[in-house]
Amino acid sequence: MNWRDYWNQDTPIYTSERHKLLHYRLVANDIIGLILSPDARVLDYGCGEALFADRIAARCGHLYLSDAAPLVRERLQERLGANPKITILAPEALSDIPDASLDLIVVNSLLQYLDLSELRALLRIWHDKLKASGRLVIADVIPQDVSALTDAKALLSFAWTGGFLTGALRGLVRTALSDYRKLRDEIGLSHYGEAEMIEILRDAGFVAERATRNLGHNQARMTFVACPSGAVAESP
Repeated sequence: MNWRDYWNQDTPIYTSERHKLLHYRLVANDIIGLILSPDARVLDYGCGEALFADRIAARCGHLYLSDAAPLVRERLQERLGANPKITILAPEALSDIPDASLDLIVVNSLLQYLDLSELRALLRIWHDKLKASGRLVIADVIPQDVSALTDAKALLSFAWTGGFLTGALRGLVRTALSDYRKLRDEIGLSHYGEAEMIEILRDAGFVAERATRNLGHNQARMTFVACPSGAVAESP
């Protein structure tokens, strides 16, 4: 099993339905906060279940949702396929998006599941799809000094404020015994330093900076805002 296979199934990564709901609502609100124009064309790459995608679509001109897992795309199509402002695409179908047409690309909590060569290939594609004035926002990047324990502490803090602490405690035990933990031990997750990430983005033709806060609940992780070279990155 690899990471793509893992996400193409029902997984225990969310400790309860309330956890899942609050997570997707928080991320959707963060994405909405990045949209600068009601006409903006937005790509959420590695979108997952995108439970509040309709809210994002209502705030922009068009929303593209892309996820590598066929099961996820099927469920997105069932829920959102009738919305004329939403297009659901497999990653290999990004060629359907015209070059230099996107105002915003959001990539949240994905880089840890990619190796460096995969990341560099995707950066080339994202660069081609962005307008000269567009922005690429890469969020939830794991620094090299952040451990699974730090992630667990951030989850428990989120659970305390969100009212699902008991479910989170049970879920952490369940996750520790799941395929996720096995894959994390066997394949590992990709980690990046701040300077390293900015350098990788520069090599791909972007100017970038670290944002003041991360998307979502885990502020031990990092978000980067990147623009095609010649533009100026703007932190959310």
